[in-house]
Amino acid sequence: MKDEAMRIILMGTPEFSVPVLDALVNAGHDVCAVYSQPPRPAGRGQKDRPSPVQARAEALGLEVRYPVSLKGADAQAELAALGADIAVVVAYGLILPQAVLDAPAKGCLNIHASLLPRWRGAAPIHRAIMAGDSETGVCIMQMEAGLDTGPVLLRRQTPIEANETTGALHDRLSAMGADAIVEALARLDDLTPQPQPDDGVTYAAKIDKAEARVDWTKPTQDIVNLINGLSPFPGAWSNAQSERIKLLSAAALNSDFSPGQIEKTAGGLFVGTGDGAVSITSLQRAGKKAADIRDVLRGWTPPSQFD
Repeated sequence: MKDEAMRIILMGTPEFSVPVLDALVNAGHDVCAVYSQPPRPAGRGQKDRPSPVQARAEALGLEVRYPVSLKGADAQAELAALGADIAVVVAYGLILPQAVLDAPAKGCLNIHASLLPRWRGAAPIHRAIMAGDSETGVCIMQMEAGLDTGPVLLRRQTPIEANETTGALHDRLSAMGADAIVEALARLDDLTPQPQPDDGVTYAAKIDKAEARVDWTKPTQDIVNLINGLSPFPGAWSNAQSERIKLLSAAALNSDFSPGQIEKTAGGLFVGTGDGAVSITSLQRAGKKAADIRDVLRGWTPPSQFD
């Protein structure tokens, strides 16, 4: 183990957090415990399935804890008894009471997938693409009681590529966050916490299912941002002859069709918008797997109109 190794609690749940766990272990840190959301029923049999972080931690032979809450005195005492130097929190999903924030000797660091103070909250990657942002990044933040309000120790920026989906950006930011936290821990004593400015605060609210239906009368770029921003989950959708079609990637098209009008050509599937058209490059029909549009069109003749 390296001389600068720290005793770390890792707190995370989804796939986004897994590269962070791997990076901490590979950097030689002592991950003394992993906290994750409890297993949830999943699949056809609705059997309890561990979170991606729990599964990876168990494969690495690490202790995993998944309390339903950290508000109780017993859960807080169990965490404090670990004697951790620091806790690294990334997409954990539970509110951390002040007693938990104060338990590690050096406090708690959060990896947040936005350029704070823009897109504080639950869905920063979705919201950045849906809003048409040109760039995003990750911030290593000292945690405090407010929602993503703590001072920032380290930030890394990256352009959002043209027509990039949330799924693709998610993977890039996850890897970026893993690198950034290792750097932040190595430089911890030399980093100066920068308070977040009051200007530019936005909130990345959890995605509401009502947002996912495409309104074809809206401008082309808004529709492209919606489709790509909600891909792969929950997925923007539209009805075609009473079949719900999940639209998973799109690009702006220099054509002029009426809103919702569908045109199938040798080059793909095009749909009219309020001021032009979009090219649908992948989709998922009801009861089928997601597929590239060329594969979909080999076995499907679409109707002439989306509702």
